[in-house]
Amino acid sequence: MQPQGPENAGASQGVNAAVSVQKSAGMVTYKRLLRKEIRRRAGEPEINFLNITAMMDMMTIILVFLLKSMSASSASTPQSPDLTIPKSVLTTEASQEGVAVLISKSHIVIDNESVVDVPQDASHGVEARFKRGGPNDLYITKLGQVAKDWRERDRKIRTATGRDSSGSEAIIIADKDTPYRLLVEVLFTLGQTEFNKYHLMVLQGAKK
Repeated sequence: MQPQGPENAGASQGVNAAVSVQKSAGMVTYKRLLRKEIRRRAGEPEINFLNITAMMDMMTIILVFLLKSMSASSASTPQSPDLTIPKSVLTTEASQEGVAVLISKSHIVIDNESVVDVPQDASHGVEARFKRGGPNDLYITKLGQVAKDWRERDRKIRTATGRDSSGSEAIIIADKDTPYRLLVEVLFTLGQTEFNKYHLMVLQGAKK
């Protein structure tokens, strides 16, 4: 083994310096790329994040608006020989809250769906075949089914909008000659499906 001369020592120092420069350059490049990746990832949530809660709130508001705009009112209820709304001396405004239940001389209609025919003599209510337990029963089967479906939709809307969901409301639009028994059967059926508040629609202007 020969002793290292000045020429060999200088060459070795040059190689070490070159390796050191390469390591330094590699570290700078690595740090630059690392900073770039950190900045890219920090910006991803602002670009790709989707706020589902805000979208659900928006859809709920739109749904409530559509349902309210479709609710029945006294001005849009047509009158005919089959349905004459009674008059009242009251001057308060009619309620727009609840499902419309129409009782005419020939049909019972709820939420724009005809559910049962009214007999010519309705002093004993609807026919026994439309009831749950025979002629003396007060529960009208088809009316109860449709009312229950509407009640479930109303419960979800009330819950989503922060209102009391323990009961729903109904607007009763009945002919002025509706027999008491028939009216009681309708109210009883609605009560069995968690309707706890009713509005009887009348016309203003009877006072002389």
